[in-house]
Amino acid sequence: MAEVRFVVPYPEKMSRGLLLLRTFFGWLYVAIPHAFCLCFIGLAAVIAQFIAFWVVLFTGQYPRSLFEFVANMMQWQLRVSVYLNFLHDDYPPFSMYDFHPTELTIEYPDRLSRLHLLGRIFFGWLYIMIPHGFCLYFRGIAHVIVTFVAWWVVLFTGAMPQDMHRFLVGTYRWQARLNAYVCFLTDEYPPFSGRPEAGPIETGVPV
Repeated sequence: MAEVRFVVPYPEKMSRGLLLLRTFFGWLYVAIPHAFCLCFIGLAAVIAQFIAFWVVLFTGQYPRSLFEFVANMMQWQLRVSVYLNFLHDDYPPFSMYDFHPTELTIEYPDRLSRLHLLGRIFFGWLYIMIPHGFCLYFRGIAHVIVTFVAWWVVLFTGAMPQDMHRFLVGTYRWQARLNAYVCFLTDEYPPFSGRPEAGPIETGVPV
């Protein structure tokens, strides 16, 4: 099974100035320019997924170039969300390939199940979207509350509590795993959890 990993290194200190700048002007210098670029890239990703669907259906393999394009597009989107949610102070690059501390890694699968592919197309709403959507709805409410509290903590202390950072990153990790499965980048059903994969635990040291 292909593994989906999403890592946002915990920052020991955060800029109060950047926090306020993102809060009041993030829509101007982050959301608008990145959304403009991602609009066209997202459209290309939809076309890539359409082509890949038929290739997987007939061959059981996702073309590697299309796989990397779709996965890196998801990574770009996550980097923007993480920056706007002040989980990291590094501005996201206007690129799917440039280095950035926030990283989404989806292991390329040698083979994909045609049965799983068709199951997601016809019954994905039943066994994927409904149960995960239900859980993520309540997680999203908690996410908003934690974000609000964390904003004030960062403003007064210049640092976000690790538990809050871990929880907020976990929400994006859950969504990343879900998106990877829905977009048939992996056959591994996403867990109902935002916990990191087995391996290094997210601490003050980047993993």
